[in-house]
Amino acid sequence: MELQHVQHYRPHLHFAPSKNWMNDPNGMVYFAGEYHLFFQHNPYDSIWGPMHWGHAVSKNLIEWEELEIALYPDELGTIFSGSCVVDWENTSGLFNNEPGLVAVFTHHKDGREGQSPKQSQSIAYSTDKGRTWIKYRNNPILTHETKIDFRDPKVFWNEQDARWVMVLATGQSVSFYSSPNLLDWQFKSEFGEGSGSHEGVWECPDLFKMDVEHAKEEKWVLLVSIGDNPRYEKGSRTQYFTGSFDGSRFVPDHTHIKWLDYGKDNYAGVSFSDIPKEDGRRIYIGWMSNWRYANHVPTGHWRSQMTIPRELSLHNINGEYRLRQQPVREFDDYVRKVTNIHKQRIEKNQAITYDINRPCFEAELTVSGTDPFTITLRHTDIQYTVMTFAEGVLQVDRSQSGNVSFSENFSHIQEVVTSCPDKLKLRMIVDSFSLELFINDGEQALTCLLYPDSVCASISISSDDAIVHDGYLSTP
Repeated sequence: MELQHVQHYRPHLHFAPSKNWMNDPNGMVYFAGEYHLFFQHNPYDSIWGPMHWGHAVSKNLIEWEELEIALYPDELGTIFSGSCVVDWENTSGLFNNEPGLVAVFTHHKDGREGQSPKQSQSIAYSTDKGRTWIKYRNNPILTHETKIDFRDPKVFWNEQDARWVMVLATGQSVSFYSSPNLLDWQFKSEFGEGSGSHEGVWECPDLFKMDVEHAKEEKWVLLVSIGDNPRYEKGSRTQYFTGSFDGSRFVPDHTHIKWLDYGKDNYAGVSFSDIPKEDGRRIYIGWMSNWRYANHVPTGHWRSQMTIPRELSLHNINGEYRLRQQPVREFDDYVRKVTNIHKQRIEKNQAITYDINRPCFEAELTVSGTDPFTITLRHTDIQYTVMTFAEGVLQVDRSQSGNVSFSENFSHIQEVVTSCPDKLKLRMIVDSFSLELFINDGEQALTCLLYPDSVCASISISSDDAIVHDGYLSTP
């Protein structure tokens, strides 16, 4: 029975490793018709351990083929997080006549007894579309004498000054470096003091420029993940900043906290490099787990999955810049509408119920009314996940959703304050067994794992007085 549960927890629409441990997405890049997803991987066990770079590729962002391990530990240490770019103009001198892939990653070496670990930046390159990798003979390419946390390089080509930029996690800050050739790096500036959340170590940064929707304006967006700190309830999560970047220094529009996701299970998300200009999207993927319980989730011989790839867009809402996110458009090709939801009123003791009985589905629901209402995913007779909306606050309660015994923290209520007090539009993706909510056309997101004994049997909506508007249910 236990093995059966382990297998039915495997997702249908999300990437998960075939076996053993996975955490942060790394090196995401588009090249020669393929999306590459590398990831932190322990090939020897289903808990965190000596880090390698696992590797998977996809032509459509939904169906993934897991390949051989890309990067193995060596005398400089294990292989921590990093990024991948296409060196189109051979600025590195590592290629001949064709462009190639360059991975920029952190080497992590544990310190001897009584000494701190050492983290440094290194590169590897591939001339065969990422199938094999050659580590640069002069690694590491960037070190620091005093910083212990010195990791997770995200590199991109900055057209403004025709140089490579690296944004690096450096404790309670991020640091910016630049280079003409991916090999020689110069420190430019540091950002973080007095801005955002500092409840945990800063990790897995990303920096990119975006057009503001419906405006002739551009902004830079900086993602920063916040590591787990047992003094605080939330565990690991990700924040973002908007601002300006001149190739050397990031200047934020704000210093307050903006969360990328309000659920517990979206961490270390970064975006793809080298999406073609004619496509123009900013696509990112997060690790669907939380360091508070990631090593203990009940999936046995494999652990962790990634979020659905998401398209980001930037909006000016009453003078404040906000990210929105939605599943990539390719997701629409894998589901079809099976039930249309028509407008109707819900009254006391008259819940509306839709049968599901499938391992994965998508729903779009819009409910309005001044009275509170609940949306319930019924897994079994005694296992259910409840979403409650009242006075503009959406709460998700998974305390009765199935196996929650592995972590007391897993059962804590998750909530988000929405933009409207009496109306909620939800796009919901449930995939054996996870829940991703995209709220009010992606204004906010809430991502969480679920471990029930069975697939979702039904979804119901109840209230003393509310109106369900037109919507739909879709399945693969």
